[in-house]
Amino acid sequence: MVQIAIGSKNPAKIQAVTTAFDLMDIDARVEGVDVPSGVSAQPMSNEETMQGAVNRAKRTLLAGEFDYGIGLEGGVQETSYGLMLCNWAAVADRDGLVSVGAGVQIMLPDAVAEEIRGGRELGEVIDEWAGGHDISKGEGTIGILTQGQINRSQMFRDAIICAFAPSMRSKKTE
Repeated sequence: MVQIAIGSKNPAKIQAVTTAFDLMDIDARVEGVDVPSGVSAQPMSNEETMQGAVNRAKRTLLAGEFDYGIGLEGGVQETSYGLMLCNWAAVADRDGLVSVGAGVQIMLPDAVAEEIRGGRELGEVIDEWAGGHDISKGEGTIGILTQGQINRSQMFRDAIICAFAPSMRSKKTE
């Protein structure tokens, strides 16, 4: 059984890791640990969001005897079409390999984007905009914007599979 640490105790993120490893047919024990991202509370670019995921992945390995550390980070990215929701996964192993993968992205409504550009965090803005509470621990912004067609756990699940792909390839060649 593979021992996995995820740098978060958010239920949606833990579910994403569990589901990803189930889909990859890898028997894994997943444990959430609180570690800092080392980036701003509201990452404002793909690069900053990716760095937060990498930082979390590396830091989780220091929290115990784990085979892999996984970091998941959500953020936003300004584009010529508007502010986009972005998300990144990173996987770190005991040999020092770190790989990353991204999930789906979606344009944020103008009213939400303006609040974020003004310095607020997406989690609190989407709660107000959608009339919810702790949306980030459940369906996530992606779930609100896609009317439940894609939820936060699914969004991160795909990013995790992409980030873990190099490890799967290296295990097949051993």
